[in-house]
Amino acid sequence: MPLSHRLLALSVAVMWGLNFIAIDASLAQFPPFLLVALRFAIIAVPTVLLVPRPQVPVRWLLGYGIGFGTLQFLFLYWGMAVGMPAGLASLVLQSSAPFTVLLGALAFRDRVTARQLAGLGAATLGLAVVGWSQAQAAALAPFLLVLAGGFGWAIGNVSNARAKAPNPLHLTLWMSVVPPVPMFALSLMVEGPGAIAAAFAPGPHTLAALLGLVYTVLIGTLVGSGVWTWLMARHPAGVVAPFSMLVPVVGLSASAVLLGEDIEVMTAVGAALVIGGVLWGSLRKANPPVPSGTEEEVAPHPSTRETVGS
Repeated sequence: MPLSHRLLALSVAVMWGLNFIAIDASLAQFPPFLLVALRFAIIAVPTVLLVPRPQVPVRWLLGYGIGFGTLQFLFLYWGMAVGMPAGLASLVLQSSAPFTVLLGALAFRDRVTARQLAGLGAATLGLAVVGWSQAQAAALAPFLLVLAGGFGWAIGNVSNARAKAPNPLHLTLWMSVVPPVPMFALSLMVEGPGAIAAAFAPGPHTLAALLGLVYTVLIGTLVGSGVWTWLMARHPAGVVAPFSMLVPVVGLSASAVLLGEDIEVMTAVGAALVIGGVLWGSLRKANPPVPSGTEEEVAPHPSTRETVGS
């Protein structure tokens, strides 16, 4: 992987890490379910009009949209709205990695290596430490909500892998068509017309909230996912995917600097276990050297492909 591509992967990690700061700013103005609906509606409308629908089975497109788009962000935004710090949310959402391994093994009998099991154990222990730390701070409910968001992301991952889309970026865009209607309906039922109307009234947080929404849609989703998909199409998943472990590092650091969030010792220990476990489990043994005089293109196996983002 050339240096320029590594820098691109690093830039995506920075974009996605800062995405949690943008979400936090938007939640100061918009209720969480409405915000999810708006985020995806802004992408869905031009997608339906301009982007060809990917030639994949509908069940996997729906599974990707329901898991990655709807459930992940429903619970992530809900958890952050009721008290989950932005930096910690970027960490706990990495639970999607062990959930993806477990879901693939139990539902689809994907092979699990000893390395993945070791990484899964370390990441699970780390999440338990973070959960215990949050329980001590009376913030267990937000932690569990974001953890549920990680499980939704895992549902999206296994659906994405089995869709085998010829153009993964088109699949990512069409995934955005699934969340708006159910999320608008949920917002109307739970948050109510009054809260929806108030969200569009000018206030002290309006500008920051709108800028956060623009960042989430344009930078976090379109640019970040576009660059990530481009890299995944050119390198094995095991080479690109570990860069996603920098997302919580950026998220935790940016939240500490910009939002003044404190990182407790036990949370830092749990974070190290989560990041280290997921990174270790995602590494793959190097392929044997290709004999000279032959050409071989290494492509990621469909079951290892993962769309990452927030």
